[in-house]
Amino acid sequence: MYITPSVMSLLLVVTILACAFDRATCLKFSYPTFKEADENHFIKEKSYIVLNALQVTADVSGAPISNLSGRIFYKDPFKLWKKKGVTASFNSTFVLKITPQTVPGGEGLAFLITGKTGLPDNSDGRWLGIVNSSTDGDSQNQVVAIEFDSRKSYAEDGDDNHVGLDVNGIFSIKQEPLANYGVNLSAAINITARVEYDGKNISLFVPLSNETGDNMKNPVISYTIDLSEYLPQDVYLGFSASTSNYTELNCIRSWFFEGSKLDEDPKLLWVWISVPTVLVLCALIYLLYRIRTGKKGLVEDTYPTIEDQIKGSSTAPRKFWFKDLKKATGNFKNKLGQGGFGTVYKGCIMDKEVAVKRVSQDSRQGKQEFLAEITTIGSLHHRNLVKLIGWCYERRELLLVYEYMPNSSLDKYIYCHEKLIASGPTLNWQRRYNIISGVAKALDYLHNGCEKRVLHRDIKASNIMLDLEFNARLGDFGLARTIQQTEQTHHSTKEIAGTWGYMAPESFLTGRATVETDIYAFGVLMLQVFCGRKPGDQNEETSIVSWVWELHRRVRILSAADSRMSGEFGDREMEDMLVLGLACCHPNPYCRPSMRIVLQVMTGEVAPPIVPLERPAFIWPSMPPSFREDLDCSNAEGQITLITELCGR
Repeated sequence: MYITPSVMSLLLVVTILACAFDRATCLKFSYPTFKEADENHFIKEKSYIVLNALQVTADVSGAPISNLSGRIFYKDPFKLWKKKGVTASFNSTFVLKITPQTVPGGEGLAFLITGKTGLPDNSDGRWLGIVNSSTDGDSQNQVVAIEFDSRKSYAEDGDDNHVGLDVNGIFSIKQEPLANYGVNLSAAINITARVEYDGKNISLFVPLSNETGDNMKNPVISYTIDLSEYLPQDVYLGFSASTSNYTELNCIRSWFFEGSKLDEDPKLLWVWISVPTVLVLCALIYLLYRIRTGKKGLVEDTYPTIEDQIKGSSTAPRKFWFKDLKKATGNFKNKLGQGGFGTVYKGCIMDKEVAVKRVSQDSRQGKQEFLAEITTIGSLHHRNLVKLIGWCYERRELLLVYEYMPNSSLDKYIYCHEKLIASGPTLNWQRRYNIISGVAKALDYLHNGCEKRVLHRDIKASNIMLDLEFNARLGDFGLARTIQQTEQTHHSTKEIAGTWGYMAPESFLTGRATVETDIYAFGVLMLQVFCGRKPGDQNEETSIVSWVWELHRRVRILSAADSRMSGEFGDREMEDMLVLGLACCHPNPYCRPSMRIVLQVMTGEVAPPIVPLERPAFIWPSMPPSFREDLDCSNAEGQITLITELCGR
């Protein structure tokens, strides 16, 4: 791409400004999830990254997990202070999950600020990977910690469910039990925590019983402390954890950190004096560039490939202008909802109600998702798919325009969203059956009715939209990928795609999306709809699949049916649907029925697949039916291939 002299001048001035201001240290990073590709971003001591999380203690499945300790830090240090008494402020928000393996579990996990990243010897047990018996209380430790303690380890310690502020040791200078706040560290659930420091006070927030992870107002701990008295100028941020004979799995699921800049060096005073002049110069150069080129702006021309790719698609829908969508949505104020890739607004275009999805500029997969939705769904036409009306790419804004679904998404009805359901209709048996039937028809079309087979890769309740008559419309094709019907059987990816709880077990080993991984997610959706429960995760104790399979083993599968249907269904019909859902969630992908067979079962053309009473163990590589005659595998039309090479987790 040719860069004009005017543009070069502008870039040069901006670069000079950026370099001048960057002299003041500032640290900011965000990990909504963790990938193995992030390994080199961290300093690890007997810790690792796997299953989209920081595993702070080395609790590899099958390995001993007693008497462990571990640490993990972000690789770059943070400038905490320049002179005594003048410290930076910061905000560290993270999601932790502690899963006890004994009763009680132990010992705990801590957020660390320290000048030393090395893991102390013999720091397992009650020492939480912070110190050991010989260094406890030593000022040379240079460590301040917020502990999340899951076991009472000594007399002065709090109960087995408390948080505390530790300085150079594990005897907390301030601690608080969590029982009165409705928080249980050992509940094996995701808990959001936020540590704030304003230069004078350090505070810990956790979501109380009446709060959410995004709405934490009252600190559980707040303490006045000058961190410059205990810590060096450059510190590392991270986590430590430990186990003893009492064991647990300690992991961090996500992490955001932002630290403020310290006061500027007086030698850089000329920068502040020059800023107005330089900004005026930048504006003049930019104005001259606009006049000379007659183009819409530098930003528009920086990323031309997106529009080029869309225009290269013969099936691309209509293009809209940003100003028209801004007006249609009331300046983006009529918010319908928010997801991982952006926010959806209600709008009106030519007297027709629409839903406008504004892709977040902070989204890591924003452009990829944007292109996938347009190039994939633009060529698809089915009554059970959300219709894409148009798109807009302007001012680095990515927007998608869909037909409006007046009854919102399915998840709000399954979980009885108060505002939506208060005066509206509920999901009776017939509505649930029709919704699942509609999704099945949409997936059969994607898998078998297109010129190129489409893998959706993110089937879940929040991606099922409901029209005025409660007909299901499958939407959100941001993760969708196409594969040739006759040449490919899977889509490989460097990142595991999908939503936790809906992902087939083989996904974590192969990094591949197949027809069968879509079918697994559909099976979880079936169980959700007919049971009225959240999917949980892959954990045996919280997974809806494990729960329903256990009821099936005890010949009590009908008790899984959502009580809000008041038993207004045929026992045989309900049992068939639940068994069909389990068949779709079979650990062996070869044993899952195709969507065509699913539809035949739902219409009564064929009997449901036979599902064993005991849930089969997941084994990889899985055996196709030709290798095991005793397997009751019905997916003769499946497209999966034997995969022996691991492609990432």
